[in-house]
Amino acid sequence: MSNHKPPKARRHRKQQTRHGITRVDHYAWLKDAHWQAVMQAPEKLDGDIREYLEAENAYTEDWLADTETLRGSLFAEMRARIKEDDASVPAADGDFEYYVDYVSGGQHPRYCRSATGGGQVEILLDGDSQAEGEAYFNISGAGHSPDHRLFAYAADRNGSERYAISVDEIGGPQIGAAIEGARGDFAWANDSGTLFYTELDENHRPWCVKRHRLGDDPANAQMVYEEKDAGFFVSIGKTQSSRFIEITAHDHTTTEVHLIDADAPDTPPRVVEPRHRDREYSVAHVRFGDGEKLYILTNADGAEDFKIVEAPLEAPGHANWSDVIAHQAGLLIRSMAEFSGNLARLERIDGLPRIIVRDLASGAEHAIEFDEEAYELGLLPGYEFATSSLRFTYSSMTTPRRTFDYDMATRSRVLRKEQEVPSGHDAADYITKRLFAKAADGAMVPISLLARADTPMDGTSPLLLYGYGSYGMSMPASFSTNRLSLVGRGFIYAIAHIRGGTERGYGWYLDGKLDKKPNTFNDFIAAAEYLIASGMASAGRIAIHGGSAGGMLVGAAANMQPDLWGAAVGEVPFVDVLGTMCDKDLPLTPPEWPEWGNPIEDAAAYATIASYSPYDNVAKQDYPPILATAGLTDPRVTYWEPAKWVAKLRHLKTDDNPLLLRTNMEAGHGGASGRFDYLKEVAIVYGFLLKVFGMTD
Repeated sequence: MSNHKPPKARRHRKQQTRHGITRVDHYAWLKDAHWQAVMQAPEKLDGDIREYLEAENAYTEDWLADTETLRGSLFAEMRARIKEDDASVPAADGDFEYYVDYVSGGQHPRYCRSATGGGQVEILLDGDSQAEGEAYFNISGAGHSPDHRLFAYAADRNGSERYAISVDEIGGPQIGAAIEGARGDFAWANDSGTLFYTELDENHRPWCVKRHRLGDDPANAQMVYEEKDAGFFVSIGKTQSSRFIEITAHDHTTTEVHLIDADAPDTPPRVVEPRHRDREYSVAHVRFGDGEKLYILTNADGAEDFKIVEAPLEAPGHANWSDVIAHQAGLLIRSMAEFSGNLARLERIDGLPRIIVRDLASGAEHAIEFDEEAYELGLLPGYEFATSSLRFTYSSMTTPRRTFDYDMATRSRVLRKEQEVPSGHDAADYITKRLFAKAADGAMVPISLLARADTPMDGTSPLLLYGYGSYGMSMPASFSTNRLSLVGRGFIYAIAHIRGGTERGYGWYLDGKLDKKPNTFNDFIAAAEYLIASGMASAGRIAIHGGSAGGMLVGAAANMQPDLWGAAVGEVPFVDVLGTMCDKDLPLTPPEWPEWGNPIEDAAAYATIASYSPYDNVAKQDYPPILATAGLTDPRVTYWEPAKWVAKLRHLKTDDNPLLLRTNMEAGHGGASGRFDYLKEVAIVYGFLLKVFGMTD
């Protein structure tokens, strides 16, 4: 128990009327009037707001004080499962092999290379040296120039995701001044002297692509592409073939791609196909025989689960698209990786992923076979285009991550790396289950479950139910060393693959967005009720957990069925959906309207969002113990959302259960940046749960 009374935020009435409905917000004052400045310089935060957030932090620390020893044990356990002097599998690129490693005790990665086949190691960037003296440090993009002489990287030093791009001569000094105010993605032209990058506006929207000549003043960078629709973001990349710089303008449902000849960086971008609402596509450049063309992954022409088409380079628009891989309902094509003679694609069918390899000359295809019933896969294309080797990763809830090189010609695979767990891991100690819960409308919701083999499955064990269910993101049933600390103490760990994700195809996503968003929350509750009805869990012994949009799920579920939950954890939770979607000046609002709806212009969208937005539906009722986290410089879920939510909960709830808010005053959406500092944040969440369930011994 805490010896201090929980902080009470002052109430100041602010109201706004839309569509004839007046919305009152007593805690809107927690949004700093100069929030853009705070994102870049946290010390500028308003004094009253800082005082409240720090009071909440002090209360949280006080309540968790008796878990300090437990959290120390959790941290030590999780750290002991990490191989501290670890390295990625080197990726070949011509005369060199590039990789990332960590040194023992180091928090941040080093970027390294050596001559192909062996040789002296060159350290291109030492993350620990860069992070020295910084409260926060994160590297986003990093990559060498085509001629292997230069190395560029994007660094964020306060968690705001506003990056500075620096270019170093390998083995030498930095070239010119850093490019400030960047998103963090960039692409090299083939001349190794030109860098394309995306720039952020004052509201944190990546709004344009610029071309920077190395050695020039970054202020003189040339505008290459400007996105004038505030609802679209811009990103930059390069095709696997190195033939094109790729500019993508997108929101959550629509894309438009422009290409620039990477051998002629001064040429203007050329559109592949003009944007069309709800049409998505991505582009691959392929060469085989004497020809070259574009392969395009798209949902055009009613291909809900996507198809792959080909198009001529000289006229790549939709009128000239012809099917290569036809649409098959229920078989979702997630991504593709192109090579000089092959195309690999990652698909999902019946909730499980698979990799298909296609010979571009003959059209023959084959699937890579796997043995386990449930697993996760990932494609790692690497640098080289003219290769028959495909790199992919494999893991399951009990199998640590494995990295394979697969020869697409001989169909043989080589295990290049298996994730080591230094403190030991035996898959036989655990059981996994794949279950299905029936939602109220008859939809079958998959559940992935992990437990120790000796954990009682009779309703007496606590169960943690995790969910996300937004943006079409699938929650992988993959290996996590951290969750073993909960499972090892008797928790059952379950992932509800609810609508709003794409675990069961793109239609699964469409059935959990816009006016169908309530399906997401109903699926989550149905999963819990199924686990209770099956005897594996009990009401009041289920903890719920989610982050960002998953935190919105947690907030909605806590409002709808508070009696089911024994605890709730929302990490950087997106809980003021209505307020944020009505604030068009926030960085993510216009691009988010296709996901949630535009409540400014659409009365029906306003009503739908208002019906579930967690902040708007806090009620005078009992709530389970709740832990919410926030990041002061978070540009995605701004700090004031969880702060307002906790303040309103504390004012209205009718129970004496703990309600905690922990704001990281030196980090953003992803929390702490160091690999070990992050574990301390996980230990806080687990310590909270174990204390709530009386499992601190």
